[in-house]
Amino acid sequence: MHYRYSPSVLTSFPQLQSRGLLIDGINRNADPNAAMSQLTAIAKNRLAHATEGEFPEIKAWRRAFSAMGYKPTQYRCASEALLRRFRMEGSLPALHPLVDLCNATSLAFAIPVAVFDVEKINGILSIQHANGDEVYEAFSGTTESPEQGEIIYADDDRRAHARRWTNRQSGWSAINSETKTALIVTEALHETAQQDTDKLINSLMTTLKQLWPASKITQVVRHDF
Repeated sequence: MHYRYSPSVLTSFPQLQSRGLLIDGINRNADPNAAMSQLTAIAKNRLAHATEGEFPEIKAWRRAFSAMGYKPTQYRCASEALLRRFRMEGSLPALHPLVDLCNATSLAFAIPVAVFDVEKINGILSIQHANGDEVYEAFSGTTESPEQGEIIYADDDRRAHARRWTNRQSGWSAINSETKTALIVTEALHETAQQDTDKLINSLMTTLKQLWPASKITQVVRHDF
């Protein structure tokens, strides 16, 4: 399983840092609560001193969304949306052990972490500008087409697995109780993005091995266009 970026995305955002993991052998039986408590404590401490919009990680994504023509407070990157909800509600809903862990990791690092069911992806997952004829399935089950030029995650079937880059994933490839293999992708644009994404991936790998000791976990190498 590979993922890649189009030249147009890399040219527009040369500061992009991205890391990927592939985990094979997951189930719903793991209990991530101990790890999540440590991660959410980090987020809680940061939010006690500043709102998420003041974090350098989030500021960088807001600049990117503005560059893409979006109002940053209308379309937020996934980590900002999670931090905002966590700040206002004090918790996040329990969905699946892997998703919950990745959400908590995103909170702690203020960096988007996307998780995809590999069985729902055909071919290579590409982060690219949309043609406008791709199919995106929302969590409600309704379908829509991305706007032409919008940055999306797309597979070889021209199915969009995320819209507006890190704004909204698709229900089609969401992790569920039957998922066995998942692709995890994290992306950052801020000044210390390289070291922070490395730390995030190392932290995540350690916890994944603890929660699913029988699983196979490998770092995914990007294969750009």
